[in-house]
Order: sequence, then structure tokens, then C-alpha cells
Amino acid sequence: MGRNVTRRTVVSVDLGAVPSARQKRDELAAEEPLEIRLRKQPLAVTMRTPGHDIDLAMGFLLSEGVIGKADDVLTAQLCAGTDTPNTYNVVDVALDPHVPPPVTDPSRNFYTTSSCGVCGKASIDAVRTRSRFDVAGDAMRIPARVLAGLPEKLRAAQRAFDRTGGLHAAGLFTAGGELLVLREDVGRHNAVDKVIGWALREGRLPLAGHVLMVSGRASFELTQKAWMAGLPLLAAVSAPSTLAVELAGEAGMTLVGFLREPRMNIYAGDQRVTF
Repeated sequence: MGRNVTRRTVVSVDLGAVPSARQKRDELAAEEPLEIRLRKQPLAVTMRTPGHDIDLAMGFLLSEGVIGKADDVLTAQLCAGTDTPNTYNVVDVALDPHVPPPVTDPSRNFYTTSSCGVCGKASIDAVRTRSRFDVAGDAMRIPARVLAGLPEKLRAAQRAFDRTGGLHAAGLFTAGGELLVLREDVGRHNAVDKVIGWALREGRLPLAGHVLMVSGRASFELTQKAWMAGLPLLAAVSAPSTLAVELAGEAGMTLVGFLREPRMNIYAGDQRVTF
């Protein structure tokens, strides 16, 4: 719908040799709420950049353990909602009758901001969802030089970031370094869900032998999402958290941080990176 970037008038200040202030048009990354409904009932609200919303909903449901495969969903459609004019900020998902409804209780609050996907959940135990895929047994190997080249490929494909400077990116790569899909969003967890949702709808799960590359840090939640999709390797240009490293070790994943050519740190699963 072309709502991922908006233009606003701002005051641009330059404190150089000749200080100045002038009005100009600037492009901003859009941020709007998306409500995900199951069987017409509200389940979650996430702040996201509009675009690929069906993939976002599907990826979210998979990474939260609500669904395990594409066939678990009968239909997923954008709805007009109650806004005027219509913003289509609602995705309604109909699950196959055999899929049990998600267990919701006060300890699992599914409201998420664009900066933190697990805020409001009562404890780490409440969000530790176990994957159905054997990531530890994935025999994937990737040359370190191929891995080192992924950030540049990711950055080169970030079209909206070039315009706004305000979007995270997640990219799915083959072990040979081929970019299969890239998604951008104001929320790093949303960008990952959009990638996973795309792979789910394309019938590619589990994502054995693939790499998930993210433009920011590697958090516990992003590691969990990668695990839920069957990804053996998560790479980030910035730092991982302690919980991300612990979860990667528990899952048998490879976790790479500070991936900035020619350097990287391998925090877990170094056997998959060859030299």
C-alpha cells in the first residue's frame, strides 16, 4: 500500500562555520499498530512498518508456537478495521479446526513495541518456546569469508533504509551467500517475523542450511524466532545478549555477532564456520 515511508517538514540545523536553520522535507519510516486476530478475536498488537503484514502475522504465530506449518492456517486476510479512512491495520487469521487455540494468561501479554518484542511477558520461562526442529543436527557449513560478506549484501538491499535511516533489516541467505529475501521494519523482531512468514508461506520450513542476518543486535527473542524456524545460524552486525548466547547453545545454533568485515565473534556453534 506504499505506507512504509512518509514525508514531513522539519527544521534542519547546521552548526558549521556558518550556523543556519532551514525548513526541508524529510522522509520518515512509518510506524503503525497492527492487530492480529485469531477466529475474529484479538490476540496481539504490534507496532510495525506497514507492508508484508500477512507474512508478519504468520511469522509471529509460528515463532510464538501457535502454529507449526502453513497448513495450520485456513485463511489470513487484511481487514479494514474501524479507522477512517481505512488503514487496514488488522490481520484476521482463521486456523484449521484441529489447531488448539493459544493458551493466554496474565503472564503472557502479547502487546509488543517496535523496539522490544517480549516486553510485558512476566518471565523468561513464559517466552521460552521450544522448536519442533532439530537445529543441533544441522550439518550446514559456511566459509568465514562468505559470512563476512553478508552485511554488505544486506545493506545494499535496504531500499527503505536509504530513504529514512530508521529501519531494521533481516535477510535470509543460503550457505553460499545468496540473498533469498529481505524485509525491513521499524521493529527488528517484526523484520524477522516477516522473513519467517514469507518462508512459511513459500513452504520452505524448516530453514535448514540457511543463515538469518540481522542489521542490529542479536537478542534472546530473535534467537528464539530463528530456532523456531529451524535456522542453524543467526548473524548480527552488533552484539548479542547473554540470554541469546545461552539459548543458541541450548538449541545447538551458531550465533555470530559483531559481523563487520573482516572481523566477527562466534559466540556459539563455531563448528559451522570454516576457514
